[in-house]
Amino acid sequence: MSRESILDVLKRGEVVIADGAFGTMLQAQGLPPGTLPEVWNAEHPDAVLAVHNAYFAAGAQVMTANTLGGNRFRMVEAGLQDCLAELNRQGIALARQAAGDQAWVAADIGPTGKLLEPYGDLSIADAETAYAEQIEIVAEAGADLILMETYIDIEEACCAIRAAKSHCRLPVFCSFAFNTKGRTMMGGRAADAARRAEEAGADAVGANCGEGPQAILSALTAMKDATTLPLIAQSNAGIPQLGEGSKTVWDVTSEQMAEYAHQFVALGARLVGGCCGTNPQFIAAIVAALKG
Repeated sequence: MSRESILDVLKRGEVVIADGAFGTMLQAQGLPPGTLPEVWNAEHPDAVLAVHNAYFAAGAQVMTANTLGGNRFRMVEAGLQDCLAELNRQGIALARQAAGDQAWVAADIGPTGKLLEPYGDLSIADAETAYAEQIEIVAEAGADLILMETYIDIEEACCAIRAAKSHCRLPVFCSFAFNTKGRTMMGGRAADAARRAEEAGADAVGANCGEGPQAILSALTAMKDATTLPLIAQSNAGIPQLGEGSKTVWDVTSEQMAEYAHQFVALGARLVGGCCGTNPQFIAAIVAALKG
């Protein structure tokens, strides 16, 4: 990619707009609930590309590859272990096809889905090995940055960061999911998450998903005094609820998200996008609000 490093842009204080939800967008196109979205990189690449293209058209400057669950543990659970490399490479290729040289491609790296010892049976060594495997593949495939997101265990996030720093030269961003009190599901505090992520080598840190925009605000408020790194804010569209016909509805509108985006930036967020329940309309609203 001919553009400068996204990290240099963020360090200058510029705001970069990321894309929004991916899994929920694919489900709207027919991805069965419970199916790993990554399988569509091979089975329905046109659908995956269409999501990227829609976000690019909305003004997103980061195309997040459909690779969130591409680690060995999730692939084995889905019976896709033999396709791990192919699905990760194809995810990066599809994001690049949409981005060209006009947007950055983020390799999306998510939690293993297992608990680290002593709470579970996953050792730190095995976690780092699994992350290293996926990270080497996506880096070689042409990603511009590593985006780790939706972490609830600070220790596991640090495992992923260390693996990335040891196995690629790309900028490494790490984002956690919080409740409105600024804690992860495992009780981790936002300030501690920011400090630990920075110590492990992260180049940017922040919050995504969780309990909606208010949770992002709480997390960023704690993080801004705990780290000097650029901050990330990728909120979901609030809390999902069942509407008519058992259809999932979200309680935050794109207009409201655009208003929150101003608050995120005021707290130090420099990478701003969306998470579950958001769509290109949300990203277009954020672009209008922050770049307008």
